[in-house]
Amino acid sequence: MASGHGPALAHRSVSNIRTVSGQQSTPSTPHTPPRAISGSYGSPASIRADDDFLLIEIGSRNVRVGFAGDSVPKAVVSSGPREQRRAGDFRQWTGPEALGENWAPEYEIWRYDLRDFDLGLFQDKLERVLRDAFTRHLLIDSRPRRAGLVLDSAVPIPLLSSVLDILFTKFQAPLVSLLASPTMTTVAAGVRSALVIDMGWSETVVTSVYEYREVKCTRSIRGGKSLLNKTYKLLHNVITGKEDEEESRESDHVVAFSECEDIMCRLMWCRGTAFKSTQRQSAQLDTVVEQDETEVDASHPRGDARIPLHSTIPPKKIEVSFEKLADVCDAVMFDPSANPSAFDDHELPLHWLVYQHLLQLPLDVRAVCMSRIMFTGGCSNILGIKERLVDEVSSIVDKRGWTPVTGKGVDRLRNSTQVRRSSAISRPTESPAPSESSDDTERSQSRPSSIATQTEEDAIEAKLARNRKVLPQFQGQLRVLHSLGPWAGASLLCQLKIPAMATVDKELWLQQGAGGASRPGDVDIKMQQRQSMGAGGLIRASGGHHVNWTLGLWGSI
Repeated sequence: MASGHGPALAHRSVSNIRTVSGQQSTPSTPHTPPRAISGSYGSPASIRADDDFLLIEIGSRNVRVGFAGDSVPKAVVSSGPREQRRAGDFRQWTGPEALGENWAPEYEIWRYDLRDFDLGLFQDKLERVLRDAFTRHLLIDSRPRRAGLVLDSAVPIPLLSSVLDILFTKFQAPLVSLLASPTMTTVAAGVRSALVIDMGWSETVVTSVYEYREVKCTRSIRGGKSLLNKTYKLLHNVITGKEDEEESRESDHVVAFSECEDIMCRLMWCRGTAFKSTQRQSAQLDTVVEQDETEVDASHPRGDARIPLHSTIPPKKIEVSFEKLADVCDAVMFDPSANPSAFDDHELPLHWLVYQHLLQLPLDVRAVCMSRIMFTGGCSNILGIKERLVDEVSSIVDKRGWTPVTGKGVDRLRNSTQVRRSSAISRPTESPAPSESSDDTERSQSRPSSIATQTEEDAIEAKLARNRKVLPQFQGQLRVLHSLGPWAGASLLCQLKIPAMATVDKELWLQQGAGGASRPGDVDIKMQQRQSMGAGGLIRASGGHHVNWTLGLWGSI
């Protein structure tokens, strides 16, 4: 038995128990061992900042902001006179709004006509709107994040340059992807080709997308702005009782912009046409006609709307006929009383704009796009306007067909050919002579067996065809599809990390600006195929500053 003065056993030593591998032995004093915290248990903010992809859609009056992968944007912000006021300005509660100073231009973020347009003021407006959306709605800090811009392909280069300067200098975005609105609308509907009708604020744009590429784009000035001005004229006539309204000065406005717009959004409607398309399926664009039980005859007027106005001095209530509101929509969007030859190319009514657009497309593109019509924009929410537009286009197609040449001679020739076809159909079919039929049977019997064996179907190909069912593509008829909108399509595209057509790097932009962009045909396709989809972006992974880059559709206009 060991004595009490002998050395302690190894398994009884406390220092051996607490010794950490790779460290020197410590005294036998008890202490807490060091703990190594794994990086995976850190704050999720640092991890998500690398994966966050900001998505920004800039329209004429609204900006939609959110993250890629979401179904709807986090915020829809605007830049009106109320949003541009400073802190402590209580004029909107102290009295009625000044009517003459704040009309349509004050509510627009940008416009395509750059004459007398202040780009510096536009940059300040957009920066304030984006910063307010990022801090209040998205709740993100100033860490650099990649961004995607959903824009119309006809945006002028100065406006595009101003937006990119704000994102690169004010928000430190390392990479910005440019996404076309019509293509993103097509993606959001789940198809590859479409005819996108964007009924926006400043104009109506019809774009044909074939295999995710814009084929043709036509425009008309008939949009929300024209409809609002016509609605204001109607309200002015009802309030003042004067039919001849002079538009000499903006100070003559008797109704505020916001109130006139609210009346238009709530009460505007479009009456149907006498021609009902037979091709339109029962599940598309059907509306339920609601009628009061006390009405005996449906041909009577639909009544009046009693509207309280708070922006007039003094406030009052007016009565506006629903029939007059429908007349306003007809005059602005369709204008059925005028001859189509009386309009210029930039002011065509909507149904003639769509028909002329389809008429100028190639045959195969037209057959596919006309069966995938999509409506987007604020004016597309007007009650009955989609059904009216489809029926009007169908009526034009039934009357004129797809012949670009028109005139009395063409109508006379068309009528004569129709008479010939009807007479040929009414004639009884003549049976072939017995000698001819006997000769045909003898020829078929005298054919060699090798020809019959060559026409037999291959068993392997038949089995593959059964396993690979190819659905026939629906085309050649007017059909309307529903789309979730350009923002949702861009969100899906960025979440799947599909490369955009035009990607702008911060370093290249700050060095070269818009003048350093090459045309789409000058970019090396082989180099684009080698680009990776890492966090650094497409251009960085391909060789730094010596890579050709392009603005895509935005640089070719």
